[in-house]
Amino acid sequence: MAKKPVQLDANGHRRFSIRDSVAYAAGDFGCNMSFALKSTMAIFWTQFMQLDLYYAALLVVVQVWDAINDPLIGSIVDSDKRQYKRNKFLQYIWIGSIGLIVGGACCFLPFPNAPVAAKMIIFIAGYVVWDAFYTVANVPYGSLLSLISTEPADRASLSAWRSVGSLVGNMVPMIILPFIIYDDNQNLIGERVFIAALIMGFLGFLCFQFMIKNTTIRVETDITLKEDAPKFNVFKAMGNFCKNRPAVGATLAACGMFIGMQGAATAVTVLFQSYFKNIDASGIVSAFSMIPIIAFTPLARKMVTKYGKKELAKFGAICSMIATIAMLILPITPDNTGMLIYIVCQLVNSLGMGIYSTVSWGMMGDAIDYNEWKFGTREEGTVYALHSFFRKLAQGCGPALALVIMVALGYVGANEGNQTAEVALRMRYLVAALYFVSAAMQFIGLGLVYNLDKKTTAQMQADLEARKAG
Repeated sequence: MAKKPVQLDANGHRRFSIRDSVAYAAGDFGCNMSFALKSTMAIFWTQFMQLDLYYAALLVVVQVWDAINDPLIGSIVDSDKRQYKRNKFLQYIWIGSIGLIVGGACCFLPFPNAPVAAKMIIFIAGYVVWDAFYTVANVPYGSLLSLISTEPADRASLSAWRSVGSLVGNMVPMIILPFIIYDDNQNLIGERVFIAALIMGFLGFLCFQFMIKNTTIRVETDITLKEDAPKFNVFKAMGNFCKNRPAVGATLAACGMFIGMQGAATAVTVLFQSYFKNIDASGIVSAFSMIPIIAFTPLARKMVTKYGKKELAKFGAICSMIATIAMLILPITPDNTGMLIYIVCQLVNSLGMGIYSTVSWGMMGDAIDYNEWKFGTREEGTVYALHSFFRKLAQGCGPALALVIMVALGYVGANEGNQTAEVALRMRYLVAALYFVSAAMQFIGLGLVYNLDKKTTAQMQADLEARKAG
């Protein structure tokens, strides 16, 4: 039976299809096979390795490396004008995916009896190795969205499917790992976390290879430099980012989202360990709370076409704020009734976060276009790298700040899953407070700073097309 001929667009590229969206989703699944264990990192280093506040301080220290790492990689990608067989972004992703096989496992080297100084060195070295390879893969991966298609509906589809990849990449370990890495006393088995990280790194590598093979670049950016062409100026690119309102607004919202997701993660684990006393249920509850996100994803493309990305994302932030206020004031008791109320609040909160997350990457694709529209240069790598840097800053400093607050509220890592009743109750309110701060930051970033509504986005795309045609 003859194969169906591939349909080409006006520029000779394979037409955009579900194949592009699934491949892009596989990339974020690959990222999250390495990233998903980060929520376990605080429990590993405070309860198993028993570093407590040392760990909070170390998280802030390694963000200095992030400050250098993300913009550096982004500027390297932007200034790299070498010709590659496929595309420079795909080439960097391929390199990063190899390093991530072992990079994630380096963060969970199980030596609980080592001296404190040795543990600190192990953590910093492991994190630096993991973060370097994660950035090499993740920064170019995020930049790809604006190169796969210029159509708003296509970008909405890519963004939505990326969220699917992220969700599945988080849900699989979220559901399975609690049954594997915790014992019957709600305590972490550190050696199993290391093995799980190795396996997940290899699965991530396979997903990246699938993505690379099935990705078509339709917006060509590689150019031949003239002798008198201006050199890439990383400082100017960073200045452009700070003046790029859509990029700044989307970044503030993303930081808020990750303070909720990552900052609250340790407190949520303790909540289920010592308040609800059911750590095995934590993964199932967290996965269940993602149902609204999954339900919204197939609708994202049509909803964006009808209402616009900014408009939808702002509505999602309002939903999250309502849910987190309810989480603060409703009687969430340490029994099945209280857990049910918690689940309902999380369902509404995750719906709000899900609406934003499904369009967030499309919004960053528009922010990259905005950079070209206002300043005449695309600078995909630098714009995305700075966005990624602040996201990772929230992912690192959020948990560090949360852990400092937890310790101030009486949390003791050495007690593992047996915190006192008073401390467990405080974790219940801390979780709700962290989620509320997360939702408020999303609303400010999306509603007050991000300035690309549906009408303005359409005007921007029309102007850019006119420039290219001219």
